[in-house]
This record gives sequence, C-alpha cells and structure tokens, in this order.
Amino acid sequence: MEKKNIFKPIKIGKVEVKNRIAMAPMGTVGLVTPDGCFSQRAIDYYVERAKGGTGLIITGIVKAENEIEKLKMPIFPCATTNPIHFAQVATELTERVHAYGSKIFLQVTMGLGRSANPKIVDGQPVAPSAIPNYWDPSVTCRELTTNEVETIIKKFGDTAEIAVESGFDGIEVHAVHEGYLLDQFTISLFNRRTDKFGGNSKERLTLPIEILKEIKNRVGQDFPVGVRYSIKSFIKDWCQGGLPEEEFKELGRDLEEGLESAKILEEAGYDEFNADGGTYDAWYWAHPPVYQKHGCYLSLTEKLKKVVKVPVLVAGRMEIPELAEKALEENKADMVELGRELLADPYWPKKVLAGQNERIRPCIGCQVACLGRIFAGKSISCAVNPSTGHEEQYALKPALKTKNVMVVGGGIAGMEAARVAAIRGHKVTIYEKTDKLGGHIIAGGVPDFKEDDRRLLDWYKNELKELNVDIKFGVEVTEELIDKEKPEVIIAATGSTSIVLNVEGVDRDNVATATEVLLGEKSVKNNKVTVIGGGLVGCETALWLAKQGKEVTILESLEDLMIAGNPVPHANRIMLIDLLKMHKVKVLTNKYVYEIKEKSIVVADNKHKKSEVDAENVVLAVGYASDTKLYDKLRDKVPELYLIGDARKAANILNAVWDAYEVARNI
Repeated sequence: MEKKNIFKPIKIGKVEVKNRIAMAPMGTVGLVTPDGCFSQRAIDYYVERAKGGTGLIITGIVKAENEIEKLKMPIFPCATTNPIHFAQVATELTERVHAYGSKIFLQVTMGLGRSANPKIVDGQPVAPSAIPNYWDPSVTCRELTTNEVETIIKKFGDTAEIAVESGFDGIEVHAVHEGYLLDQFTISLFNRRTDKFGGNSKERLTLPIEILKEIKNRVGQDFPVGVRYSIKSFIKDWCQGGLPEEEFKELGRDLEEGLESAKILEEAGYDEFNADGGTYDAWYWAHPPVYQKHGCYLSLTEKLKKVVKVPVLVAGRMEIPELAEKALEENKADMVELGRELLADPYWPKKVLAGQNERIRPCIGCQVACLGRIFAGKSISCAVNPSTGHEEQYALKPALKTKNVMVVGGGIAGMEAARVAAIRGHKVTIYEKTDKLGGHIIAGGVPDFKEDDRRLLDWYKNELKELNVDIKFGVEVTEELIDKEKPEVIIAATGSTSIVLNVEGVDRDNVATATEVLLGEKSVKNNKVTVIGGGLVGCETALWLAKQGKEVTILESLEDLMIAGNPVPHANRIMLIDLLKMHKVKVLTNKYVYEIKEKSIVVADNKHKKSEVDAENVVLAVGYASDTKLYDKLRDKVPELYLIGDARKAANILNAVWDAYEVARNI
C-alpha cells in the first residue's frame, strides 16, 4: 500500500501533528486515582500508543467538575477535584508522550446526563430537562438550573488552565456527540428548556459555544479546541436506534441539522471536528460492533467535509490500512482515528509505515474487554491484547531458563500460549490433532459479518511462522508421546466440544450442531430452520441462516436472548437483536425442548404447557463442554502442567487469550 497521505503532517489550529493518525478518546475506567487523576497505569497506557507512532492522542473523558453531576469516584478523572495533583501526574504524561513526537489533547466533558447509569451517580442523574434515564427509564433526571450550567461552563475554563499548565497541546470538548449531557442540550428530544440554553436548533448550540468562548478567553485564541461531534443521532425512538439502511424518522439530530450546526460551531471558533454518528439510544452507531461495516461513518464525514474547512477526524472501524488511506485520498476525512485497534495493537502506525500490515493484530469488534469491562466496573483492556492497561506489569521479558514447551491444541488459546512462550525464548511445539489451526474460531469466522475473526486467525498463523514455532498436525497427544518427547512444560489447550441435548430425536438426520452447520459438515437443506439456544452463537448462526433466505426461529429457555453465561457487550447485543428483527427471525423464549420430531419440535413453557414448533431443520447451539481428558490423566504426573482456554472453562476469545498470555508469560 502506498502511504501518500496517512503519514503527512497536519495542523489543528497552530499545532502541527506529525501524521494523520489519532488515538480515539476512550474512557480510562480503572486507570484513575481516587482523587480523579491519571494513575501510573494510565500514563503507561497512553505512552505505549505514542511509542507505537500515533500522531495525536486524545485522552478519554476528564470531567470539568464532579459536584453538580456527582459520579462515584474513581469512575473518570476530574481535573478540578485536586488540580495540583492532576497537573503533577498529567505533566509526566505529556512530557513522556512528547518525547516520541506525538501531540496529546485533553478531552473534557460536561458529564453523562441521562446516559449515566444510576448505579454510578451519587444522587439523582441530571439532564437539560426532566427526562427518563437511559439505563433505567423509571428514574427521571433532575433538570439542571441555569446557574448550575453557567458554573459548569466556568469549570471548563478552569480545566483548560490546568491543561495548559500540564503541557497538553489542545482540548477536545466532549461532546456534541453520543447523547451525553452536552449533546442532550443540543437535541430537541431531550432539551425542553425555556432559558438561553433552550429553543430552536441554533439556540440549542448556545452551550457548546459558550464553553468554547470560556476556554479561549481563559487560555488564548491559539490554544486548539476541538469537539467530539455526532453528525447524525440515529434515534428511531426512546432507547431505540435505527439500523444501517433502515428507513425511519430521525427523532434526534438529522443529517441536515448536523451539517448546519457544524457550520455554526466552526464559525464560533472550534478548531476540529472529531466526527461520528449515534447516541446511547443508537449505541451500535456510537460504538460500532462487529456487525457494523468498516468505515461506517465515512458517508457522513464526506458530507461534513463539504461544509467545514477545519480538520475532520473520523473513527468507526477504520483499522484496515487500505481503507484509512483511501478515506484520506478521497477527501472523506483529514485524519483517521483508531480506538479499539490501538488497544489491540499500539504499534499499528509503525507497522503500516514499515509495510508490515500482516503483522497488525486485529481488533475483532467484540467489545468484551473494552466497553464490556468498563460497564462491568472493571479496568479497560482488550480481549486479544491482555497487556492493554497493564503495559509495564504485563510486558513480556526473556525467560531466565529456556524450556521445552509442549502446547496441546492449536486453537486460540494454544496459539497464543505458543506465541508468547516463543517470544520469551522457549522451544515450543504445537500438537494439533486436526489438519489446521484455529479451533472454534474457524466455524465462528464463517458468517460474512465475522471477517475480523478470520483476520485474527491469519495473524496468529503468520506470527507463529515468523517465530518459527514447530507445528505438528494430525497428532493426538498421548501419555506415550509425552514419555517419548519429555517436555518440561505441558500446556493443555484441548478446547471444548459442542453440547448435544439429551432429548428424544436428537439423532435425526435433520439435526446438527451450529459448528457442523457453519463448517458445512451438515447441510441445512430445508427452508424452515429452528435454532435451539439463544446465546451469542445461536443468535449469530440464526442471523447467518436468515441472511441466506431461511425462515428461522430461535428457541430459548430463558426470558430473553444472550443473558446467560459470558455477558455480551451492550452495543453488540442490541444490534444483533435488531438485526434478527430486521431479518424476520422469530424468537420464542421460555421454551424447553422435550422432543425433536421429523418436522417439528415439542416444547413446553415455564408453566409446563406443551406445544409444537415447525422445524424442518434443527440447529443446536446450547453451549460447549470442556475437554479435560488429557489434563485429567496428567494432573498428578507432570509437575509443570497448565489447563487453559475452553479446556479450563468454555467461554470466549478473551478467556482463551488471557489464560494463555498469563501462563506463557510466567513460564
């Protein structure tokens, strides 16, 4: 790929950035001190991305104040809680980032408003008007007073002065974006005020403009101030987003208003637009999961570029290098933002510059360890890169003693264990009983919307090749083989097998597991297909079949889809559910399978009332059982024996990768 544009410098205001690559702002939950400052882990986290070649780092949100909208600490940093300490640690951050030639902007937020989970708010959630909370509509948000809003504006000025003192190169105002508190003031659905902060679309921009003026008045006109900006809200209804290509009436900011408002904000003096789409009501736009296409905002930013002259930054799954370069070449954006991709691989910029695209570890759009962990109250990280958020503590170091390591199983866990052990200098051999690497990710990567799983598998294969890891296919490890090879370390990554229901008729020819269907080992010949199991695998398989024109029904024993087992992150879950509706997949919950007949399934509800469901083909997606047979044989015979991934607990890619990384980095 020719790199004509992506490594050209660019100016935001008077600040020059060395290339067109920015780190998208992501909340640093878990990397914050009790008094609202960046922890040492946060500093290491950002510095790693600067080392990797990112031109502009935009921090996750930092609150301008934490008294009017009081969040329980330490959720997010707050510069004004302990300004002296904040400046001390932030100065270390900016100095270290600057050492690598990168620039860093501080993203400052008014708050969350109706988007705040009541569990993290110390008191009643606030909003522009008395409107329902997003997470719990039974909770009504308290309307902010005019005096409170003006106080927050002044706190933006205070924070700007602290940012300058700390060495930040600019500020990004968070946000006329994603339906957060400031955005709620700009959207008529949420703002019913009669003071100067309410009114028509132009009048509703008073607040972001006054914030801008306060910052510029306090720290000077030359200090860059950008804005995180949703061009279109994609609100179909309260707590309901609109899917790509779906026809619906926009209840939030439509495209026309988004473009007109951008012109007003530019005229007011904003120096850049960090542009995207969506709100909490349409969260799968604001945080695009695996089901959104790469470059999902480009059709919006292309239009924004035609009405504003200041730089436009675009995120939205832009991690494919060719896509990023093409977006710049076609003038659809001025800078490319990488968020989760820089969690997966902080060295994306350097690898692209070196022409090593095949060595970029891909983000798979799962959101399990980034947003998923954040909303579970845990530290931000990455499913495929466990060192994210632990850059110094989890760094790989050469082994003190080289060992002969046998890895049993070539799935994700086995490949990650082999990769890490080999990097550290061990002699590693993978034994895979089939003729290919990948395990369950091979089947999981079959649907058209799972291309990133396929990219991850390709990356692992390439990394193992680069590391000269010995791979033996078609070999099942036995105690006799172990006696012969005499490994010093055995890592059992033997995976899991599909669970088959113990019901009458499960052995019929028209019954198959999801894995068998995805791999083409058993065909779905008939039109009416019933998927038993409404977990992630069942729902994704159902969508894949429905997109082939099948008439699909999902049977789930619980009261809703994807609520058992490993939590499915919010954006992924709600988008998948909406896609199932769009493709007319029928969902029957609270249904227990009693018998599978030739063309139907006998089910019972939670009151034991039986009925029959049409089913010409039946697909089982009821989970996986760990394969521990080898481990059980060796557990009292081999001193250094480890059980990892699905073999330890059938779960997800995060479980497999994190198990493997933890074990292999300590051998």
